[in-house]
Amino acid sequence: MSETVEQRDPKVEQELQRQLTVIRQGTAEIVPEDELIKKLRRSLTTNKPLIVKLGVDPSGADLTLGHTVVLNKMRQFQNLGHRVQLLIGDFTGMIGDPTGKSETRKQLTREEVLENAKTYAEQAFKVLDPEKTEILYNSSWLAPLTFKDVVRLTSTMTVARMLEREDFQKRYSTNLPISLHEFLYPLMQGYDSVAMEADVELGGTDQKFNLLMGRMLQKEYGQEQQIAIMMPILEGIDGVQKMSKSLGNYIGINEPPNEQYGKTMSIPDELMVKYYELVTDVTVDELGKIRKGLADGTLHPRDAKMRLARTIVARYHGEEAARAAEEHFKTVFQQGAIPEDIPEVRLEPGDYWIVKLLTDTKLCPSNGEARRMVLQGGVKINQEKVDNVDARVHLEDGMILQVGKRKFVKIRL
Repeated sequence: MSETVEQRDPKVEQELQRQLTVIRQGTAEIVPEDELIKKLRRSLTTNKPLIVKLGVDPSGADLTLGHTVVLNKMRQFQNLGHRVQLLIGDFTGMIGDPTGKSETRKQLTREEVLENAKTYAEQAFKVLDPEKTEILYNSSWLAPLTFKDVVRLTSTMTVARMLEREDFQKRYSTNLPISLHEFLYPLMQGYDSVAMEADVELGGTDQKFNLLMGRMLQKEYGQEQQIAIMMPILEGIDGVQKMSKSLGNYIGINEPPNEQYGKTMSIPDELMVKYYELVTDVTVDELGKIRKGLADGTLHPRDAKMRLARTIVARYHGEEAARAAEEHFKTVFQQGAIPEDIPEVRLEPGDYWIVKLLTDTKLCPSNGEARRMVLQGGVKINQEKVDNVDARVHLEDGMILQVGKRKFVKIRL
Protein backbone atom coordinates (compact mmCIF):
# COMPACT_ATOMS: atom_id res chain seq x y z
CA MET A 1 0.00 0.00 0.00
CA SER A 2 1.47 3.39 -0.99
CA GLU A 3 2.07 6.03 1.64
CA THR A 4 -0.63 8.68 2.00
CA VAL A 5 -0.31 12.18 3.36
CA GLU A 6 -2.30 11.12 6.44
CA GLN A 7 0.20 8.34 7.22
CA ARG A 8 3.22 10.63 7.18
CA ASP A 9 4.93 11.38 10.47
CA PRO A 10 4.17 15.01 11.44
CA LYS A 11 7.63 15.39 13.02
CA VAL A 12 9.28 14.18 9.83
CA GLU A 13 7.20 16.61 7.75
CA GLN A 14 8.06 19.50 10.06
CA GLU A 15 11.79 18.74 9.86
CA LEU A 16 11.47 18.28 6.09
CA GLN A 17 10.06 21.79 5.71
CA ARG A 18 12.79 23.22 7.95
CA GLN A 19 15.52 21.58 5.87
CA LEU A 20 13.91 22.69 2.61
CA THR A 21 13.83 26.30 3.84
CA VAL A 22 17.56 26.17 4.60
CA ILE A 23 18.46 24.41 1.34
CA ARG A 24 16.39 26.79 -0.80
CA GLN A 25 17.99 29.90 0.75
CA GLY A 26 20.13 31.61 -1.88
CA THR A 27 19.91 28.80 -4.44
CA ALA A 28 19.46 29.66 -8.11
CA GLU A 29 17.97 26.34 -9.22
CA ILE A 30 17.18 22.87 -7.85
CA VAL A 31 16.78 20.17 -10.50
CA PRO A 32 14.34 18.62 -9.82
CA GLU A 33 12.95 19.86 -6.49
CA ASP A 34 10.21 17.23 -6.22
CA GLU A 35 12.84 14.48 -6.24
CA LEU A 36 14.83 16.34 -3.57
CA ILE A 37 11.73 16.37 -1.35
CA LYS A 38 11.35 12.59 -1.79
CA LYS A 39 15.03 12.01 -0.97
CA LEU A 40 14.86 14.21 2.13
CA ARG A 41 11.67 12.54 3.37
CA ARG A 42 13.21 9.08 2.95
CA SER A 43 16.43 10.25 4.65
CA LEU A 44 14.51 11.54 7.67
CA THR A 45 12.29 8.46 7.85
CA THR A 46 15.16 5.94 7.63
CA ASN A 47 17.66 8.12 9.53
CA LYS A 48 20.11 7.68 6.63
CA PRO A 49 21.83 10.96 5.61
CA LEU A 50 22.07 12.03 1.98
CA ILE A 51 25.44 11.90 0.22
CA VAL A 52 26.20 15.48 -0.85
CA LYS A 53 28.96 15.98 -3.42
CA LEU A 54 31.01 19.03 -4.29
CA GLY A 55 33.70 18.51 -6.89
CA VAL A 56 36.57 20.97 -7.20
CA ASP A 57 39.44 21.06 -9.65
CA PRO A 58 42.29 22.83 -7.85
CA SER A 59 43.52 24.81 -10.86
CA GLY A 60 44.52 27.72 -8.59
CA ALA A 61 45.73 28.04 -5.03
CA ASP A 62 43.77 30.97 -3.57
CA LEU A 63 40.05 31.09 -2.81
CA THR A 64 37.84 34.18 -2.93
CA LEU A 65 34.44 34.79 -1.36
CA GLY A 66 33.01 33.77 -4.75
CA HIS A 67 34.37 30.26 -4.22
CA THR A 68 32.78 30.06 -0.77
CA VAL A 69 29.21 30.39 -2.09
CA VAL A 70 28.93 26.63 -2.75
CA LEU A 71 31.05 25.84 0.33
CA ASN A 72 28.53 27.70 2.49
CA LYS A 73 25.69 25.65 1.05
CA MET A 74 27.70 22.53 1.75
CA ARG A 75 28.22 23.63 5.36
CA GLN A 76 24.45 24.01 5.66
CA PHE A 77 24.04 20.37 4.57
CA GLN A 78 26.59 19.40 7.24
CA ASN A 79 24.60 21.29 9.86
CA LEU A 80 21.45 19.46 8.70
CA GLY A 81 23.15 16.14 9.42
CA HIS A 82 23.94 14.97 5.89
CA ARG A 83 27.10 13.26 4.66
CA VAL A 84 29.32 15.75 2.85
CA GLN A 85 32.03 14.64 0.43
CA LEU A 86 34.53 17.14 -0.99
CA LEU A 87 35.88 15.65 -4.19
CA ILE A 88 39.33 16.82 -5.24
CA GLY A 89 39.62 16.45 -9.00
CA ASP A 90 43.26 15.39 -9.02
CA PHE A 91 42.58 13.47 -12.27
CA THR A 92 40.15 15.86 -14.00
CA GLY A 93 42.27 18.81 -12.80
CA MET A 94 45.09 17.68 -15.07
CA ILE A 95 42.73 18.23 -18.03
CA GLY A 96 40.95 21.36 -16.82
CA ASP A 97 37.27 22.25 -16.95
CA PRO A 98 36.50 23.85 -20.36
CA THR A 99 33.40 25.62 -18.95
CA GLY A 100 33.37 29.25 -20.05
CA LYS A 101 36.70 28.97 -21.87
CA SER A 102 37.25 30.24 -25.39
CA GLU A 103 40.32 28.07 -25.88
CA THR A 104 41.82 24.81 -24.67
CA ARG A 105 43.17 25.15 -21.14
CA LYS A 106 46.80 24.52 -20.27
CA GLN A 107 47.05 21.09 -18.68
CA LEU A 108 48.53 20.96 -15.18
CA THR A 109 50.96 18.35 -13.91
CA ARG A 110 49.84 15.99 -11.15
CA GLU A 111 52.33 17.68 -8.79
CA GLU A 112 50.80 21.12 -9.50
CA VAL A 113 47.29 19.78 -8.95
CA LEU A 114 48.18 18.09 -5.63
CA GLU A 115 49.95 21.20 -4.33
CA ASN A 116 46.93 23.35 -5.19
CA ALA A 117 44.63 20.73 -3.67
CA LYS A 118 46.44 20.88 -0.33
CA THR A 119 46.02 24.67 -0.20
CA TYR A 120 42.40 24.43 -1.37
CA ALA A 121 41.45 21.98 1.38
CA GLU A 122 43.11 24.12 4.07
CA GLN A 123 41.11 27.16 2.95
CA ALA A 124 37.88 25.20 2.45
CA PHE A 125 38.05 24.11 6.09
CA LYS A 126 37.63 27.75 7.09
CA VAL A 127 34.02 27.22 5.94
CA LEU A 128 33.45 23.47 6.21
CA ASP A 129 33.63 21.44 9.42
CA PRO A 130 36.74 19.27 8.90
CA GLU A 131 35.39 16.65 11.32
CA LYS A 132 32.32 16.17 9.13
CA THR A 133 34.00 16.41 5.72
CA GLU A 134 35.16 13.40 3.71
CA ILE A 135 37.94 14.18 1.22
CA LEU A 136 37.98 12.01 -1.91
CA TYR A 137 40.21 12.02 -5.01
CA ASN A 138 38.75 11.05 -8.38
CA SER A 139 42.00 9.47 -9.59
CA SER A 140 41.08 6.51 -7.35
CA TRP A 141 38.36 5.43 -9.81
CA LEU A 142 39.19 7.31 -13.03
CA ALA A 143 42.83 6.22 -13.33
CA PRO A 144 42.04 2.45 -13.26
CA LEU A 145 39.44 2.67 -16.07
CA THR A 146 40.37 0.53 -19.07
CA PHE A 147 40.05 1.75 -22.65
CA LYS A 148 36.96 -0.48 -22.89
CA ASP A 149 35.47 1.38 -19.90
CA VAL A 150 36.18 4.73 -21.53
CA VAL A 151 34.56 3.61 -24.80
CA ARG A 152 31.44 2.57 -22.88
CA LEU A 153 31.43 5.96 -21.13
CA THR A 154 31.71 7.91 -24.39
CA SER A 155 28.94 5.81 -25.98
CA THR A 156 26.43 7.42 -23.60
CA MET A 157 26.80 10.85 -25.19
CA THR A 158 26.47 12.21 -28.74
CA VAL A 159 28.66 14.88 -30.30
CA ALA A 160 25.50 16.92 -31.03
CA ARG A 161 24.62 16.93 -27.33
CA MET A 162 28.14 18.04 -26.40
CA LEU A 163 27.87 20.91 -28.88
CA GLU A 164 24.77 22.13 -27.07
CA ARG A 165 27.16 23.52 -24.45
CA GLU A 166 27.43 27.25 -25.03
CA ASP A 167 31.22 27.41 -24.81
CA PHE A 168 31.74 24.48 -27.20
CA GLN A 169 29.06 25.87 -29.54
CA LYS A 170 30.78 29.26 -29.73
CA ARG A 171 34.17 27.75 -30.40
CA TYR A 172 32.77 25.38 -33.04
CA SER A 173 30.84 28.14 -34.85
CA THR A 174 33.89 30.43 -34.94
CA ASN A 175 36.29 27.67 -36.05
CA LEU A 176 38.22 27.71 -32.77
CA PRO A 177 39.78 24.35 -31.89
CA ILE A 178 38.13 21.93 -29.48
CA SER A 179 40.35 19.07 -28.36
CA LEU A 180 38.74 15.65 -27.99
CA HIS A 181 39.93 15.33 -24.40
CA GLU A 182 37.74 18.35 -23.51
CA PHE A 183 34.66 16.34 -24.50
CA LEU A 184 35.76 13.78 -21.92
CA TYR A 185 35.74 16.30 -19.07
CA PRO A 186 31.97 16.46 -18.42
CA LEU A 187 31.79 12.68 -18.84
CA MET A 188 34.45 12.20 -16.18
CA GLN A 189 32.74 14.66 -13.82
CA GLY A 190 29.48 12.81 -14.37
CA TYR A 191 31.18 9.47 -13.75
CA ASP A 192 32.38 10.85 -10.39
CA SER A 193 28.73 10.94 -9.31
CA VAL A 194 28.34 7.29 -10.37
CA ALA A 195 31.41 6.23 -8.38
CA MET A 196 30.28 8.21 -5.32
CA GLU A 197 26.58 7.25 -5.65
CA ALA A 198 25.81 10.91 -4.90
CA ASP A 199 22.32 11.98 -3.85
CA VAL A 200 22.99 15.70 -4.33
CA GLU A 201 25.65 17.60 -6.28
CA LEU A 202 26.39 21.26 -5.69
CA GLY A 203 27.85 23.75 -8.15
CA GLY A 204 27.52 27.20 -9.67
CA THR A 205 24.98 28.01 -12.38
CA ASP A 206 27.84 27.82 -14.89
CA GLN A 207 28.21 24.10 -14.01
CA LYS A 208 24.68 23.09 -15.00
CA PHE A 209 25.71 20.99 -18.01
CA ASN A 210 28.27 19.07 -15.95
CA LEU A 211 25.89 18.51 -13.02
CA LEU A 212 23.11 17.22 -15.27
CA MET A 213 25.65 14.91 -16.90
CA GLY A 214 25.97 13.24 -13.51
CA ARG A 215 22.19 12.64 -13.45
CA MET A 216 22.26 11.18 -16.95
CA LEU A 217 25.17 8.81 -16.30
CA GLN A 218 23.71 7.58 -13.01
CA LYS A 219 20.59 6.55 -14.95
CA GLU A 220 22.75 4.82 -17.59
CA TYR A 221 24.52 2.87 -14.84
CA GLY A 222 21.27 1.88 -13.12
CA GLN A 223 21.50 4.25 -10.14
CA GLU A 224 19.01 6.62 -8.59
CA GLN A 225 19.68 10.07 -10.07
CA GLN A 226 21.29 12.85 -8.07
CA ILE A 227 19.71 16.25 -7.48
CA ALA A 228 21.58 19.21 -9.01
CA ILE A 229 21.60 22.27 -6.77
CA MET A 230 23.04 25.36 -8.44
CA MET A 231 24.19 28.48 -6.63
CA PRO A 232 24.28 31.98 -8.17
CA ILE A 233 27.50 33.55 -9.40
CA LEU A 234 28.67 36.24 -6.94
CA GLU A 235 29.45 39.65 -8.37
CA GLY A 236 32.69 41.24 -7.23
CA ILE A 237 33.12 44.47 -5.30
CA ASP A 238 32.57 46.42 -8.55
CA GLY A 239 28.98 45.17 -8.43
CA VAL A 240 29.02 44.20 -12.11
CA GLN A 241 31.26 41.31 -13.11
CA LYS A 242 31.79 37.86 -11.57
CA MET A 243 34.22 37.99 -8.64
CA SER A 244 37.63 37.21 -10.10
CA LYS A 245 41.25 37.68 -9.13
CA SER A 246 42.11 38.51 -12.74
CA LEU A 247 39.57 41.37 -12.70
CA GLY A 248 40.80 42.68 -9.35
CA ASN A 249 37.24 42.82 -7.94
CA TYR A 250 37.68 40.04 -5.40
CA ILE A 251 37.84 39.57 -1.65
CA GLY A 252 40.27 36.76 -0.83
CA ILE A 253 39.62 34.60 2.22
CA ASN A 254 43.34 34.69 3.06
CA GLU A 255 43.68 38.47 2.67
CA PRO A 256 44.62 40.52 5.76
CA PRO A 257 41.71 41.64 8.00
CA ASN A 258 42.03 45.35 7.12
CA GLU A 259 41.96 44.56 3.40
CA GLN A 260 38.92 42.28 3.76
CA TYR A 261 37.06 44.85 5.83
CA GLY A 262 37.85 47.77 3.52
CA LYS A 263 36.94 45.86 0.37
CA THR A 264 33.63 44.75 1.87
CA MET A 265 32.79 48.36 2.70
CA SER A 266 33.25 49.24 -0.97
CA ILE A 267 30.58 46.89 -2.36
CA PRO A 268 27.43 48.58 -3.73
CA ASP A 269 24.57 48.85 -1.23
CA GLU A 270 22.23 46.86 -3.46
CA LEU A 271 24.51 43.79 -3.19
CA MET A 272 24.59 43.70 0.61
CA VAL A 273 21.69 41.31 1.10
CA LYS A 274 23.09 38.95 -1.54
CA TYR A 275 26.47 38.89 0.22
CA TYR A 276 24.78 38.23 3.57
CA GLU A 277 22.82 35.39 2.00
CA LEU A 278 25.63 33.74 0.06
CA VAL A 279 28.87 34.27 2.01
CA THR A 280 27.81 34.42 5.67
CA ASP A 281 26.00 32.01 7.95
CA VAL A 282 23.10 34.30 8.96
CA THR A 283 19.84 32.43 9.48
CA VAL A 284 16.82 32.74 7.22
CA ASP A 285 15.01 34.74 9.94
CA GLU A 286 17.93 37.10 10.49
CA LEU A 287 18.31 37.66 6.75
CA GLY A 288 14.63 38.61 6.61
CA LYS A 289 15.14 41.19 9.37
CA ILE A 290 18.12 42.71 7.55
CA ARG A 291 16.19 42.88 4.27
CA LYS A 292 13.16 44.45 6.00
CA GLY A 293 15.28 46.95 7.95
CA LEU A 294 17.03 48.16 4.79
CA ALA A 295 13.69 48.41 2.95
CA ASP A 296 11.81 50.40 5.63
CA GLY A 297 14.76 52.57 6.67
CA THR A 298 15.11 51.25 10.23
CA LEU A 299 18.55 49.82 9.35
CA HIS A 300 21.09 52.27 7.89
CA PRO A 301 23.00 50.81 4.89
CA ARG A 302 26.32 51.90 6.43
CA ASP A 303 25.57 50.01 9.66
CA ALA A 304 24.45 46.93 7.72
CA LYS A 305 27.61 47.01 5.63
CA MET A 306 29.85 47.43 8.69
CA ARG A 307 28.19 44.42 10.27
CA LEU A 308 28.73 42.46 7.04
CA ALA A 309 32.41 43.43 7.00
CA ARG A 310 32.80 42.43 10.66
CA THR A 311 31.08 39.10 10.00
CA ILE A 312 33.34 38.27 7.05
CA VAL A 313 36.58 39.20 8.84
CA ALA A 314 35.53 37.36 12.02
CA ARG A 315 34.83 34.21 10.03
CA TYR A 316 38.33 34.06 8.55
CA HIS A 317 40.44 35.83 11.20
CA GLY A 318 38.44 35.83 14.45
CA GLU A 319 36.40 38.36 16.45
CA GLU A 320 39.40 40.29 17.78
CA ALA A 321 40.79 40.86 14.28
CA ALA A 322 37.33 41.96 13.12
CA ARG A 323 37.09 44.59 15.90
CA ALA A 324 40.60 45.86 15.11
CA ALA A 325 39.82 46.06 11.38
CA GLU A 326 36.69 48.08 12.13
CA GLU A 327 38.64 50.53 14.28
CA HIS A 328 41.27 50.82 11.56
CA PHE A 329 38.57 51.55 8.99
CA LYS A 330 36.98 54.23 11.16
CA THR A 331 40.33 55.90 11.77
CA VAL A 332 41.61 55.81 8.21
CA PHE A 333 38.51 56.18 6.06
CA GLN A 334 35.87 57.88 8.17
CA GLN A 335 38.25 60.29 9.91
CA GLY A 336 40.76 60.60 7.07
CA ALA A 337 43.76 59.76 9.26
CA ILE A 338 46.87 57.90 8.16
CA PRO A 339 47.18 54.45 9.74
CA GLU A 340 49.97 53.79 12.23
CA ASP A 341 51.00 50.34 10.98
CA ILE A 342 52.20 51.34 7.48
CA PRO A 343 54.59 48.90 5.80
CA GLU A 344 58.03 50.38 5.05
CA VAL A 345 60.03 50.09 1.83
CA ARG A 346 63.75 50.92 1.68
CA LEU A 347 64.94 52.70 -1.51
CA GLU A 348 68.09 54.41 -2.70
CA PRO A 349 68.01 58.25 -2.35
CA GLY A 350 67.30 60.27 -5.48
CA ASP A 351 64.53 61.32 -7.90
CA TYR A 352 61.99 58.77 -9.13
CA TRP A 353 59.48 58.80 -11.97
CA ILE A 354 56.11 58.48 -10.20
CA VAL A 355 55.08 55.44 -12.27
CA LYS A 356 58.31 53.57 -11.48
CA LEU A 357 58.03 54.55 -7.81
CA LEU A 358 54.56 53.01 -7.57
CA THR A 359 55.67 49.74 -9.17
CA ASP A 360 58.96 49.51 -7.22
CA THR A 361 57.06 49.88 -3.94
CA LYS A 362 54.53 47.21 -5.09
CA LEU A 363 51.64 49.66 -4.69
CA CYS A 364 50.76 48.96 -8.33
CA PRO A 365 51.40 45.68 -10.17
CA SER A 366 52.31 47.29 -13.51
CA ASN A 367 53.19 50.57 -15.21
CA GLY A 368 49.77 50.58 -16.88
CA GLU A 369 47.94 50.26 -13.55
CA ALA A 370 50.20 52.96 -12.03
CA ARG A 371 49.40 55.37 -14.87
CA ARG A 372 45.69 54.66 -14.51
CA MET A 373 45.70 55.33 -10.77
CA VAL A 374 47.59 58.62 -11.23
CA LEU A 375 45.23 59.83 -13.96
CA GLN A 376 42.19 58.88 -11.85
CA GLY A 377 43.47 60.93 -8.91
CA GLY A 378 44.07 57.89 -6.75
CA VAL A 379 47.70 58.64 -5.83
CA LYS A 380 48.89 60.83 -2.95
CA ILE A 381 52.28 61.70 -1.51
CA ASN A 382 52.13 62.94 2.08
CA GLN A 383 48.37 63.39 1.52
CA GLU A 384 48.96 65.65 -1.53
CA LYS A 385 47.38 64.38 -4.76
CA VAL A 386 49.66 63.59 -7.72
CA ASP A 387 47.88 63.76 -11.08
CA ASN A 388 50.78 64.07 -13.54
CA VAL A 389 52.05 60.74 -14.91
CA ASP A 390 55.36 62.39 -15.87
CA ALA A 391 56.00 63.75 -12.37
CA ARG A 392 59.46 63.28 -10.81
CA VAL A 393 59.48 62.64 -7.08
CA HIS A 394 62.44 63.55 -4.86
CA LEU A 395 62.53 60.92 -2.14
CA GLU A 396 62.56 61.91 1.52
CA ASP A 397 62.94 59.63 4.51
CA GLY A 398 59.52 58.96 6.05
CA MET A 399 57.61 60.01 2.91
CA ILE A 400 54.17 58.33 2.74
CA LEU A 401 52.77 57.07 -0.57
CA GLN A 402 49.09 56.24 -0.88
CA VAL A 403 47.21 54.49 -3.69
CA GLY A 404 43.43 54.38 -3.45
CA LYS A 405 41.89 54.26 -0.01
CA ARG A 406 43.65 51.24 1.46
CA LYS A 407 47.25 51.02 0.22
CA PHE A 408 50.00 52.89 2.07
CA VAL A 409 53.81 52.67 2.06
CA LYS A 410 56.40 54.61 4.07
CA ILE A 411 59.70 55.31 2.29
CA ARG A 412 62.93 54.66 4.17
CA LEU A 413 66.25 55.75 2.68
